[in-house]
Amino acid sequence: MALARAKAHLRPLRPGSRGGARTAAAAPKAAGSAGRNRFGDKETEPGPPVRLFTEEELAHYGGEEEDQPIYMAVKGVVFDVTSGKEFYGRGAPYNALTGKDSTRGVAKMSLDPADLTHDTTGLTAEELKSLDDVFTKVYKAKYPIVGYTARRILNEDGSPNLDFKPEDQPHFDTRDEF
Repeated sequence: MALARAKAHLRPLRPGSRGGARTAAAAPKAAGSAGRNRFGDKETEPGPPVRLFTEEELAHYGGEEEDQPIYMAVKGVVFDVTSGKEFYGRGAPYNALTGKDSTRGVAKMSLDPADLTHDTTGLTAEELKSLDDVFTKVYKAKYPIVGYTARRILNEDGSPNLDFKPEDQPHFDTRDEF
């Protein structure tokens, strides 16, 4: 039932977009909010809708095609790193991190193919601290968030992860969406 409600709130991207990924609709504004959200905070211009990427869809954005943006995920957050093409583009030093969730590789500062995964099992406290620092001070500070991996938004059974909070929308509540 939850999956059916989740799917009802997902809509396809614009025609001609690649990969058939889905986006979650923005939560409706409360009536009479007059520039304030339901928490009473001043609202800013809404960003693009949250986009859900499967592993297969994210793989299309690995920097191999000149006319495509370059995306990578860290902690399930998908960043557009196209502006850092000299670092992430084809043949560039960090290209191995693109087109996938490379959380473990970022935490370990590793480009070893075995580390280019979302899995953080067995990371040391120092590696986890490094991951949080790089995530906040590099990726969130420099690159726009374009979406989230399916693993971050959905549970293994496909139901919505009710603990999901978009990094760029701290007051977002999945319960409002699904």
